Amino acid sequence: MALIALASAKGSPGVTTAGLAFTFSWAARTVLAECDPSGGSVLAGYLQGQIEGGRGLMPLAVADLRHSGANDRLESEFWAQLVDLAPPARQRLLLAGLTDPAQSGTLAPLWNRFAGFFAQLEFGDPPFDVIVDCGRLAAPATPWPLLWAADAVLLVVRPTLPSVSAAVPTLSAIRAQLNERTASLSSLGLVLTGAGPYSASEVSGQLGAPVVATLPDDRRTADVLGFGGDVRLSRPLLRAAAGAEGRVRALIADHREQVPRRAVRRAVGTGG
Repeated sequence: MALIALASAKGSPGVTTAGLAFTFSWAARTVLAECDPSGGSVLAGYLQGQIEGGRGLMPLAVADLRHSGANDRLESEFWAQLVDLAPPARQRLLLAGLTDPAQSGTLAPLWNRFAGFFAQLEFGDPPFDVIVDCGRLAAPATPWPLLWAADAVLLVVRPTLPSVSAAVPTLSAIRAQLNERTASLSSLGLVLTGAGPYSASEVSGQLGAPVVATLPDDRRTADVLGFGGDVRLSRPLLRAAAGAEGRVRALIADHREQVPRRAVRRAVGTGG
């Protein structure tokens, strides 16, 4: 895989919960990057404030700006800013998001650079996939470059009328952006979360995009991912998330056939 962007249209359909579920359950080494302009939630939520808040996206941005975009500095700072979600293996990592949404303007000129850096991590030693939590795309500081660069752009939707209705204009905006930048919509897919009156096929038909994951309404596991506790891969939410990995990989393979990726020559390491 490589770079997967998760986003939502309106409300709280569970973007961060889905991102954490994928990060914990997928076979590949994964970094979950909280790039929601409205702020991150994993430090105070799943990690319950047990990790100091001095690491994350904003310190990475400040370090990069101070060193005028030096690639070696970005790489070394990136690995130093990560939190191990399942220590000590360093296979499930977190780049924590903003603690103050007012800081999002600082990141605007850096999204292109971060997108390119995240995308090349699959060529590192060891390789990592990056799941980017972009939050609500209605935010004024939407990190569009992350979606342009993504191998899979997954809109998280509930199978309910309000959620599906809200997704229509958001998908229209995404399609316009992807058509302009990549001339292809092959990266676009849907993640259904929770219960509702509509089936996956009905939502897919209404929104004109494939459903690549259906995550059940597993309140116990959602509470763990939102408020801390023991992550159990045997629970329904995590089993469904694990089962979605193959479908996301298939979406990415199809996308890359239509929009071949430029080879990344420079090796990326984990910085020890």
